[in-house]
Amino acid sequence: MRPKLDRREWFKKAGALALGTSSTLAFPNIIKAYNSKPTIKVVGTHVTLQEPLRKKAEQDLGINIEFYPGGSAEVLLKASTDPSSFDLYEQWSNSIKILWQANATQPIAISKLKYWNEINDLTKKGRISADAKLGLGDAPYKLLYTQKDGTLASTPTEYISFMPYVHNTDSYGYNSAVIPKGIPYETESWGWLLDEKYNGKVALVNDPTIGLFDAALAVKTRGLMDFKDMGNMSRQEVDELFRILLDYKKRGHFRGVWTSVPNSVELMKSGEVIIQSMFSPGVSALKGQGIPCIYAAPKEGYRAWHGVMCLSRESTGERQEAAYAYMNWWLSGWPGAFIARQGYYISNPQRSRQFMSTPEWDYWYQGKPASEPLKGTDGNISIQPGEIRTGGSYIKRFENVAIWNTVMDNYEYTLSKWNEFVLTI
Repeated sequence: MRPKLDRREWFKKAGALALGTSSTLAFPNIIKAYNSKPTIKVVGTHVTLQEPLRKKAEQDLGINIEFYPGGSAEVLLKASTDPSSFDLYEQWSNSIKILWQANATQPIAISKLKYWNEINDLTKKGRISADAKLGLGDAPYKLLYTQKDGTLASTPTEYISFMPYVHNTDSYGYNSAVIPKGIPYETESWGWLLDEKYNGKVALVNDPTIGLFDAALAVKTRGLMDFKDMGNMSRQEVDELFRILLDYKKRGHFRGVWTSVPNSVELMKSGEVIIQSMFSPGVSALKGQGIPCIYAAPKEGYRAWHGVMCLSRESTGERQEAAYAYMNWWLSGWPGAFIARQGYYISNPQRSRQFMSTPEWDYWYQGKPASEPLKGTDGNISIQPGEIRTGGSYIKRFENVAIWNTVMDNYEYTLSKWNEFVLTI
């Protein structure tokens, strides 16, 4: 039996997850296909639910695929409370605890994953190389394997809670036309987010499982406080962290928070901020618009995330088989090459290499200078010749993970403190 939350407590938790969002997505019931192509419904965020991917998968697999993208909190609430509304759920590993405790998903049989043996050790063992840091918080390997007692752990079994696929390291972006360019892993630091020189020009991502840790890394780096375990803070540590952040906010240090990548792009493009939490697509967009945004490689390490593909407990029969086909398709090479062009990695990169040009592979995975202009997923040139990916190679970046996006034990309490921080004038 997997651990379950009390029903009243569960809906309280699920409601908290969607605080500040609106459940506007349409999630129709699954269509049963008897004498027609199977139809699967995929719920997730815009990060991976992109139209070129859907069209290519339908073409390759001969099935119907419907995407329902939305905000991260919104889709997590819908999936965790209504598993009949989807076949596959795509988001990040910090959503696994919620989905699993809600009994919204079913174990995935490793025997049905065609490319399982190609998936690297980042997810399976927690390290991409012997020198890599494990990273604090919800490191994906801790939540990967389903155990006989219904729990999730790192001990290998024949079943997993999610199929590992896209992932990346995140940090902050800064405008090098205003802030002098730093040295990756040497002078670039999370502490820059709290530097008084940038007062009034700083923003954080509005998500307590993400922005909270950007702030915590900055606070620790500047010596303002320490944590016994930053990946699972005590209430007292949460209180002290937000006391510090509120003090900074009352002094006008933060311009605000952002809730979408386009929002983060506009904040820096307009000059309202010069340094902020950022995601890779936002940095690429700014560079494409002529804004010299640098994606920092902090000496303290990155905040990392790992994409998860989860199978609904309600997915059975031909829909389940189609869902497995779609999972296998994601690791078949072409999708990994496509997503690399927006700066994301795939769990079995060597299979995607054949779908990338040598200059693309050398830039995105090897950390080498671009030998020619490179296009992004939108078909526009996003990388100019001579550019080097900040932080270097795939292995180098994932050897330097400080913490993973995480849902802490005190998540609900943290959420209330985060909302207080956001709303305080």
